Amino acid sequence: MRLKLISCEVLFREMCDACAHSPHQVDPEFLPKGLHDLGGKPMAKKVQEAVDRTPEGVFEAILLGYGLCGNGLDGLTARHTRLVLPRAHDCIALLMGSRERYQRYFERNPGTFYRSTGWLERGKGLQQLTHDTRGFDESLEALIRKYGEDNGRYLYQEMTRYRSHYRKLTFIETGLEAGGKFIAEAAAEAQENGWSFERLPGDLAWLRRLVEGDWAEAEFVVALPGQRIMASYDNGVLRVQA
Repeated sequence: MRLKLISCEVLFREMCDACAHSPHQVDPEFLPKGLHDLGGKPMAKKVQEAVDRTPEGVFEAILLGYGLCGNGLDGLTARHTRLVLPRAHDCIALLMGSRERYQRYFERNPGTFYRSTGWLERGKGLQQLTHDTRGFDESLEALIRKYGEDNGRYLYQEMTRYRSHYRKLTFIETGLEAGGKFIAEAAAEAQENGWSFERLPGDLAWLRRLVEGDWAEAEFVVALPGQRIMASYDNGVLRVQA
């Protein structure tokens, strides 16, 4: 099969590794992590534009390297080529290998902030993707330049207030870290915020099944031309609407 992959750049290393091991020809395209900063509907519009740019009759499927991502994939429509999307809320579940594993960890470790190679390389400024991230990519210095000293500091304090809800930072190791730089950076971030730190082995099998064409209904939603991918607000995360 020839497959088109449209993925968030936060998963760049992991998706490239999965594509390299796929028996199929996969043509990847990575979209900026800043799309999450737009909010649900504007993000969905940008992803839809990437889907619509894909030429007709070339690929057997368009794969989406995303989760639901704060409803950022809600309403996505398959035009001429079927769409395949993992039934995940966000990339944290994808990096852990399953919704069930993520749910168990989440319940046993409340107040946890997550990092991975992609989160540190490309998404560090974002709040966790299950939340509204608009504006959270601005540094203190950028806000001061834009709004002045007092207003900039006030806005930065308000936009980073969410960090007070976290008590732990977990770094998801996928085996693609290329040295200890990312682990050390994550550990330093945890120490800076007064959080505990844990290294958790990731699992790339879910991402590999995406690019290998192993799309079991329990793990993936497949929308045929003319159908839309919708949030289901249940354990299945996503559903297809004609």
